[in-house]
Amino acid sequence: MKIIKLLITYGITLLLSLVIALMINIFVFRTYTVEGESMEPTLQEQELIYTSRLDYWFNSLPKYNDIVIIDSYTEKKRTFLDDIKNTNLIELFIEPQTKFFIVKRVIGKPGDTLEIKDRIVYRNGKQLTETYIKEAMYTAMDQKWIVPKNHIFVMGDNRNHSKDSRVMGYIPIERVLATVISK
Repeated sequence: MKIIKLLITYGITLLLSLVIALMINIFVFRTYTVEGESMEPTLQEQELIYTSRLDYWFNSLPKYNDIVIIDSYTEKKRTFLDDIKNTNLIELFIEPQTKFFIVKRVIGKPGDTLEIKDRIVYRNGKQLTETYIKEAMYTAMDQKWIVPKNHIFVMGDNRNHSKDSRVMGYIPIERVLATVISK
């Protein structure tokens, strides 16, 4: 009888631990593996990064220069079930869907005017100090964007090898899933 009680106690403890770990992974912290070279030299291919999901749940606007995780799968509205399926714990049992996540740096927020002139990025008329970029950006022509309400503008640090807002357009705030807090 004591053995059965002990097994039930351990089983309940294990189950509660798994539920708590799942909730932390859904609502607070998550890890991702960097895929591709678009964020070099800041983040390297296959590097493990740690993220906070708190801003996502409170619909907070990311800060300038935050490195964010973006859900690129825009064919359908993201649901709570998607958040559960994309946790590290669940991905132990099913193949992770990393191809749907993009890592980029926040360059512009709603209302900002962004310009690229002579391969230099300007925000609201002021040149950005970008010590993190890999190399000078190659661009055939000057470009200009005004970031709409509820959107951000993102770019990769490896500007010549990055599919970012210059190609994809503005990113809706609800597509920002997490902010990188450590690597």
